[in-house]
Amino acid sequence: MKALVSVIRACSARSKFTFHQKIEPFRLFSLSSASASLLTFESSSFEENRVLSADNCIGENNDGFSQNVHATCACISGESSTANYRVCPSFQGNDMFKSVNDENDSVYWFHQRPEDIDRFKRIKSILANYGWNFCFSKYSYRDIVIDQHNVIRILNSLYEESRDASLAFFFYQWSQFCGDSTHSLPTICRMIHILISGNMNHRSIDLLCYLARENNGEDQWHLLMKVLHETHIDTKGLGTAYSMLVDCFIKENMMHIALELSRQMKCYDLFPSKGVINSLIRGLIKSEQIELAWDYLEEIQIQGLVADASIMSLFIQSYCRKGNLKCAWKLLSEMKNYGITPDVVVYTILINALCKACLIREATSLLFKMAYMGITPDSICVSSVIDGICKTGGFDEAIKILKIFRLPPNIYIYNSFIAKLCRDGNMALAFKIFQEMIELGFLPDCHSYTTILGGYCKLGDFNGALIFWGKILKSGVKASVATYTTLIDCSCKSGDVDTAEYIFLAMIKEGLVPDMAAYNTLINGYGRKGGLYKAFGILDMMKSAGISPDIVSYNAIIHGLILQGFVNEARDILDELICRGFSPDVVTFTNLITGYSSKGNFKEAYLMWFHLSDLRMKPDVVMCSALLYGYCRVHLMEEANSLFLKMLDIGLVPDVILYNMLIRSFCYSGNMDDACRLVNMMVRQGIIPNDVTYQALTFGYKKDRARNPVETAAFKLQQILEQYGFSTDVYFTDFSTTLGDDVTASSGRKLVTDNKDH
Repeated sequence: MKALVSVIRACSARSKFTFHQKIEPFRLFSLSSASASLLTFESSSFEENRVLSADNCIGENNDGFSQNVHATCACISGESSTANYRVCPSFQGNDMFKSVNDENDSVYWFHQRPEDIDRFKRIKSILANYGWNFCFSKYSYRDIVIDQHNVIRILNSLYEESRDASLAFFFYQWSQFCGDSTHSLPTICRMIHILISGNMNHRSIDLLCYLARENNGEDQWHLLMKVLHETHIDTKGLGTAYSMLVDCFIKENMMHIALELSRQMKCYDLFPSKGVINSLIRGLIKSEQIELAWDYLEEIQIQGLVADASIMSLFIQSYCRKGNLKCAWKLLSEMKNYGITPDVVVYTILINALCKACLIREATSLLFKMAYMGITPDSICVSSVIDGICKTGGFDEAIKILKIFRLPPNIYIYNSFIAKLCRDGNMALAFKIFQEMIELGFLPDCHSYTTILGGYCKLGDFNGALIFWGKILKSGVKASVATYTTLIDCSCKSGDVDTAEYIFLAMIKEGLVPDMAAYNTLINGYGRKGGLYKAFGILDMMKSAGISPDIVSYNAIIHGLILQGFVNEARDILDELICRGFSPDVVTFTNLITGYSSKGNFKEAYLMWFHLSDLRMKPDVVMCSALLYGYCRVHLMEEANSLFLKMLDIGLVPDVILYNMLIRSFCYSGNMDDACRLVNMMVRQGIIPNDVTYQALTFGYKKDRARNPVETAAFKLQQILEQYGFSTDVYFTDFSTTLGDDVTASSGRKLVTDNKDH
């Protein structure tokens, strides 16, 4: 490397020194007015105060240096009542201050840490070898000249001699604190390169992120790139600096600049690192620019950079997140065409997405295919499939997968099993597995406890829920808002709203902030219980807490008003919500249709129905059931049958409850033909009649004066079931245990047996 000879003015006999530069010489250049106004460090802490800095002084040894520093510390240690101290943001810690002396308008610098005093000794010693005579004592600010050109030269000298980037960075911070102006762009860029060369990348990233964050103009990054190139030490460091700068623009969400900067790096035959390329593609995908991400991927492949599985996984993850599993699957299948072998991460992303979409068979098939190809599934992959099976399939099938892949149970798998059993209502086995988990050394988390608690609440076992709540409190596990909300919901459904309110207040006392679900649950509980005054009070509390009520909150209020017979008031709230910009949902209209239908006001009920159509919302089975119940209640079976047919025309599938309501109404009206027609229709759709259906037919035939209503109803059900291939033996055996009348049950069972004998 060429030597850079620097003539340094000195007041001693050592007037000239030859400065042999071991790193690439710094090139002096002048910047345009744009560069002068470019980003520099903020100097808000300086304002009009002036800082005592180093000055060129003659013949002072290390002892004098130490004495001067300590003298300065003593001078501003607080003896003057007029001294004012402020922390300098250029340093980290509380030990760097500015002291403003009101008497002479002089500003002094001091540092009390011994290691920093040693640093200044090293700096003074190194710079003395290059012809700089520094002393750190009390001088007037007006006598000090430290310009940016000298700062750069000193940084070069310090790093060239010591190869210690931290020492150069310390002087850089100190000169920023003491200088008459903030550091210029060349100074910052040179410091960045020194930090990179000295393996202090974290500090260089801080400076680059500052420059990226303060970049307010579209054209400024060109100048920044140019100055980084002019001040670089070596090509490798320049590539690192550019990669870091691209990543900083990505973090600042300036994707267009990051992309252009990455492309401009080609001019210097440089490319971003693989991690930065991944970050750039991820940022483009996150900003919904997936086509641009594909274009960039093609560009880097043309330049000779080979995409790997980690990059392709970003695209697969994007497709999965959008629910486009077909494209994700296609990309996985075509990865081999690009010479890329899918890894366990790629498979896990797609398997997890398939499980979330309830495509368990496809997820399980892909899991076995992955193992067949020699890729060992990890715990996350297998756990996702087990969790998916537990949510949609059987418990035994999930156990089978666990044994095949020999995966040691983890807390996630235990939670999946417990959740499955709680949904099935098998609390005894769920609690047994919960205890087994503890015995094996797995500590249940808040989710585990909340799942068990929710299982008791689903069964309506409020006492069991309270007992288990006591176990949660004794365990030391901090209950979450979801845990409290589950118990509040259980209390409300059991009719104990006072306990629900107590639990709600206890949650707040524990320092937890109730969320939307917690407020809505309590509002719904008061509404169902008739406590509308308290329901409105909770609504006001919710607003005071800064949580804006949603349509679920107002649906709970509307439902409570309708239960108390205030249908018109509920309608007024709906109109007010629409005026305020709320979008009512199907539940809102279902509540109002229920209210009008129960009062026999079918005109208003139908107006709600048509208003729903105007909003392009599709009615559901619950809404149709509400209107049908109103017709059946006043025995308007012709209108009910007409509405039922319309419901079938729009593609709604009735459930067993809706069928039984219509069958019972036809039977009570003595219309057994239509009742049997509905039974035939429900069996054809795969819906099996239950004891409610049987009792309704029995009542209908009894009202129709049949000779033996029980046997007639049983025989009719048998005919319809056998017509569609259903076994009647097991079916009527279930009736024998369901119906309380021994004579009726035995009579029905005898009829089936006799018919089978013939």
